[in-house]
Amino acid sequence: MKHETEENCGAPGGENESSSGASVRHASKQGENRAMADRVGRMGTASIPKLAVEFAIPAILGMVVNGAYNLIDSVFLGHGAGEIGLSAITVASPTMTIFLALAMLIGAGGNALCALRLGEGKHDEAEHILGNTAMMAVLVSAVLAVLAHIPFIVEPVLTLSSATDTVRPYAREFIQIVSLGCIFQIVGMGLNNFIRTAGAPNRALVTMLIGAIGCTVFNAVFVLWWGWGVAGSAWATVCGQAISCATVIWYFTKTPGVPLRLRRRYFPVKAKLARGILSLGAASFAVQAAGAVVNFFINFMLVKYGALDPIGADDALASVGVVQRIGMFVILPLIGVSIAIQPLLGFNYGAKLWDRVKTTLKVGSVGATVMGTVMWVAIMVFAPQIVGFFGIKEQTLVDFTAFALRVDLIFLPLIGFQIVGANYFQATGQPAKSIILSLTRQILFLLPLLFVLPETLPTIAPMLDSLDAVYFAVPLADFLAVFTVLIFVGMEVRELKRRSAEAKAAVAVKGAKAHA
Repeated sequence: MKHETEENCGAPGGENESSSGASVRHASKQGENRAMADRVGRMGTASIPKLAVEFAIPAILGMVVNGAYNLIDSVFLGHGAGEIGLSAITVASPTMTIFLALAMLIGAGGNALCALRLGEGKHDEAEHILGNTAMMAVLVSAVLAVLAHIPFIVEPVLTLSSATDTVRPYAREFIQIVSLGCIFQIVGMGLNNFIRTAGAPNRALVTMLIGAIGCTVFNAVFVLWWGWGVAGSAWATVCGQAISCATVIWYFTKTPGVPLRLRRRYFPVKAKLARGILSLGAASFAVQAAGAVVNFFINFMLVKYGALDPIGADDALASVGVVQRIGMFVILPLIGVSIAIQPLLGFNYGAKLWDRVKTTLKVGSVGATVMGTVMWVAIMVFAPQIVGFFGIKEQTLVDFTAFALRVDLIFLPLIGFQIVGANYFQATGQPAKSIILSLTRQILFLLPLLFVLPETLPTIAPMLDSLDAVYFAVPLADFLAVFTVLIFVGMEVRELKRRSAEAKAAVAVKGAKAHA
């Protein structure tokens, strides 16, 4: 009887304990949800300069780390394989830019759409966008890996890249190896943007830093230690990107308490979301795709006019290729600023907080301009030392490359504003304007100048030849692009002021009615 009583008494106690445990778990879950909401919601309430700095530092470092892949490859190849290695990677560069363009198309577009939906309070749709972005990245990567190994596709690409007979086999090998691992680049880089939007910019930086460190270590082993040359550099890039991709996926699948989760049920691609992702990512894609087109054409010009110059075609590819990679690298921190403020712009624009949108644009523009100015001073002073870091030893080639570098980046202090201004329209759901502004520099201005200057510059300035004109075209295009963005941004700021005034007037009328 006593035993029965104890059992009967114990049953209610077990139910209470179970109920209590469920209550604790429910309260814990609610607290976790509130914490996640606060992490995202602070983009509409916290100080804009403070948020911009918090997001910018890891974003800038992240872009520098991401761009370090090409720079690391160039440095190790310059020392391990000489000018032929630098020439090979220059020829491969347009194709690598196409891979990057597709990563930006999917990743930047998905992230911009996700930030807008979070600002509108549509969390489930934001997670659906994350899942669709991941699946689209996988599908595109598979297609690229196949295409890169089809001879009647890759050989014309190499010809279009102006590969000389000496350089062609090395460039082909590099492209085909990297294509096998482009899934890691496109998935990892694409989803990394979402980590910042999830309110964890430092984690986004760590995922990229791990990959760059891995790339450096593998380059040291494969290129310098084992002597694998160009192939070793390609495999080192793939290994570094694979490590980075793994950490990004881990964040969205295994890390507790994240505001966005990568869920299997959201993998099937939804046509409406795919259109939105591609529409908002089109501007970033256009920038990179235009860069690939320009690289194809610049390589052609380098081979054509380099062959007529004492420097020679292969050395021209190596030299100006180094200038291009340095130029791309120093612009990455400026792109980092634009990426850092993108979720702030998108969230506040979606929430119709017009004054905060305007402040974010101002903070981003000033920050990018200051950063560009600091880097400009360093390049103007230390150009020969920077060039020597890539293993270029012949003094004539060092002097030529250093001069080309200074000319190429003469307007670097202004480029930050151009990048932030063009990205603003992407972040606020205005893809048409963003595409136009993104293409002005490379397509509308740079390509025509590359056609015209080699024929006209030597007659205007006899001390310069047609090969010099190839890199003189870049700063002229930069100046014209900055002026164009200034016009568009000026009109947008006036529109933001109008919307802000209307919102304040509506609040005043509502307040007056409430008092009445």
